[in-house]
Amino acid sequence: MDDYLLYLLARASHLISAEFHDQLRRRGISVPVWRVLASLVGSTGETVTGLAATCLLQQPTMTKLLDRMVRDGLVKRNQDSRDRRVVRVALTTRGDLLVSELVQLARQHEQEVLARHPEAEAMAIKELLRSIVARQARPRRG
Repeated sequence: MDDYLLYLLARASHLISAEFHDQLRRRGISVPVWRVLASLVGSTGETVTGLAATCLLQQPTMTKLLDRMVRDGLVKRNQDSRDRRVVRVALTTRGDLLVSELVQLARQHEQEVLARHPEAEAMAIKELLRSIVARQARPRRG
């Protein structure tokens, strides 16, 4: 297993993410809340289904999480202007202020992680991961 690609990806993610997740916990922010907030940065609104996929959550779990985030004043739900059946989720002013702080924290953590590697290697890691994501996201031909 030590040489198995999926294990290596998962282990690296776990080790690096754990450091940042500790910082979130100290601020009283759960990882799913962070993922939703980060996913909404720069957006005028995302669908619940889209957020669930982006945040790696099942839709019922996302709906419950969003209920709590609405209650806490971090996000709001709005009807889509073109299709009233569609609900879009967007940051509130409070959510935007919080995520701005958290994004700075995340970028600082990323810099610390990448600083552990030579610059060329750090750039290559990110490029390889982007390539993997892009290739895996493409529809497969039957």
